Formats: sequence, C-alpha cells, structure tokens
Amino acid sequence: MAATLQRRFVWSTPLRTRFRALDVRDGVLLRGDAGWGELSPFWDYDDAESLAWLRAAREAADVGFPPAVRDRVPVNVTVPAVGPERAREIVLASGGCRTAKVKVAQLLADGTLEPLHAEVERLEAVRAAFVEAGVPDAAVRIDANGAWDVDDAVRRIARLDAASGGLEYVEQPCADVAGLAAVRRRVDVPVAADESIRRAADPLRVVREEAADVVVLKVQPLGGVRACLDLAEQVGLPVVVSSALESSVGLAAGVALAAALPALPYACGLATSQLLVHDVTAEPLLPVDGALPLRPVAPDAAALAAAVPPPDVEARWLARHDRLEALLAETGRAA
Repeated sequence: MAATLQRRFVWSTPLRTRFRALDVRDGVLLRGDAGWGELSPFWDYDDAESLAWLRAAREAADVGFPPAVRDRVPVNVTVPAVGPERAREIVLASGGCRTAKVKVAQLLADGTLEPLHAEVERLEAVRAAFVEAGVPDAAVRIDANGAWDVDDAVRRIARLDAASGGLEYVEQPCADVAGLAAVRRRVDVPVAADESIRRAADPLRVVREEAADVVVLKVQPLGGVRACLDLAEQVGLPVVVSSALESSVGLAAGVALAAALPALPYACGLATSQLLVHDVTAEPLLPVDGALPLRPVAPDAAALAAAVPPPDVEARWLARHDRLEALLAETGRAA
C-alpha cells in the first residue's frame, strides 16, 4: 500500500501520556529508493541543529542501513512521569520487557521539580510491577534529562537507588559534562550521557572528562545510523540506542543501529511506539518477549488517515522540510 503514497507525508498524533512537556508528536515521512525515512526534530531545534535529522532521514530513504549482526533488539519499557498505579499498568503491558526506563525530575506547572516522594513512589511501583510479572531481577534505570544540579542529583540518586531496588544507571542527571563528571565521582550508580552527546559540539568531551559509563545514541539527532556507528567506535563506551519519540518508521532506524553494533550490553530505549495514540503503520514496532525485530517499516494509508495533522501543522512541517533540503544542498556545495 505504501507504493501508492506520495513521497512525503506529514503525520501528527496525540500522546497517550504527557511526555517531556509534549502532548502531541508530529513529523514528516520521506520515501526514497531504499524505503522510508523520518524527519521529526523537536520544535526547539533550529534549522542548523535539525540538519542532522534530515541527513538521517535521507540515509534511511535513499541509502538504507548497514549490515546487521543480530535480528532482535532487547528494549526497555519507558515509564513517563505518572502516578504509581499508571506506572504499574505500563510495566505490566510492556510486551515482556525486562528493563524499565523511568522518567524523573519532571517540571510541574509552576516551574518547580516534582517532589522526591513522587519519584520514589513511581520507582517503587515499577519494581513491584516487575515482581508481580514474575521478573524480580528486572533492570530499572532513570532519566533526569539534565534537570538536577550536582548536589540535588547526588541526594536524589541515593534515595531513588534504594526505592528501585538498585538502579542500572542514571541518565543525564545534570545538564553539562562537568556536572556529569562530578556526580559520577560521588555516586555508586553508573552515569549515562544523552544530551551531552547528541546536542554537543564536542561529544567526545564526555570521554576525556570521564563523565559517563554509558552513552545514549539517537539516530536522527546524530545524523544517521552510519554516523552513530562511527561515533560509537570513537567513544569506546557501552552504547544504548534510544528513540527520539518517533513513529515506527523512525524507530526502524534505531533498531537498525542497535542491530549493527558489535556489542549491545544494555536493553535499548526503542519501545516508544506505545506512547503514541496513532502510529503511521498497521504493524508498528512493538516489543514481543521484550525485544523488537529488525525489519523494514513502511506507512500505510489507513494508519496515516488516523494521523492527519491540522492544516497549519502540515504547512509548517512542509516549509521546514523545504528549508532543510535547501540548507543541506547549500552545505554540500560549500563542502
């Protein structure tokens, strides 16, 4: 059915749960000779920073992905900043995931961080849900998206480590590399770097300053699967592949990266189609026995009909894509 679709298509869907201050996710799907790619930089990315996202989309659509060394990728269930009962429901409906990534350090409506007790209750509920599901040894990790200062991070990590029954790692506890390094020296929980890699002019600074034990790589913000493989080789630390809250077309690129990495010691954060009310395909990438399969994903007309954006959103995305294509062409001429 995908062959009958136009070469680009704007999609939009509500989220099942508010996630990182977002209630809606949208983007552009691009069709090329190799298949489909996704362009969906968040709206706080300017055109210069969004150019990497277009490179990733063009790689998927026009070139395809490098050879894989595995055909299934273990994934974590993502638990947004929700109450304990909703956290339990998400874990129990996760498709057999044996790892949970739990969002913490969420901003409240008044601009303050959620209280520590709310995070503790969420972590306790996640651990209890895994016990209920018969997976008492499941891994639990947290993601603060850089919201804490060093002292607050150290204080909260100790309490959340206890509440979770032992954290696998804490992702981006502080906004900058110096903060990550300081936290890493003061806690026993491993530290993972996300924003300090994907939004950094110098991602290798994390390595030089010994600021992380793990790096999180996201295909779109880093310019494609091959660019991520090159960066992973340079960094030399264990890699977790994570999504940028994409549709299953975008998630397929993340699975392709995880499938091509020489080693994959951690479950990946790619089971995020579950957060979308509508995906762009009738066969979304959903975990089975805690893993996603390596396979091509194409949108279909019926699914897209449920993900039609408002006219102003569609116009905004098409204009953004046109600007980025022009910028990419100009960058290529300059090179």
